[in-house]
Amino acid sequence: MDGITALELEALWDDFHRVVNMTSQELSDWLRTSGADESGEPLPERAGTDKGRQVLAILRKRRTDLTEDDVAVMRQVVETVSAQRRTDLEPTAGDSVWRRRLMTLGHDPLKPA
Repeated sequence: MDGITALELEALWDDFHRVVNMTSQELSDWLRTSGADESGEPLPERAGTDKGRQVLAILRKRRTDLTEDDVAVMRQVVETVSAQRRTDLEPTAGDSVWRRRLMTLGHDPLKPA
């Protein structure tokens, strides 16, 4: 992969998995639930936002299978969660819209780190 060293990728991988504290199953369930409405639940591959589906896909990959697009998404998720949370990622209650937005990225602010 161009543009990132093996050491930088390892650090990004670790940071991503530190801020994404939901399992792939939890995130998949959340994306389907958050996308449901009175007419029903969306198809699993269409549930949630594009970014949420990308995070889910990354959670299901091995580090050696990452693409440049995956690396870009991982950086965005780490930056977004870090900007909106305390650095220790201790469980924090907040506005429900804020929590739902973070959960779409795989981070539940109420879940212990």
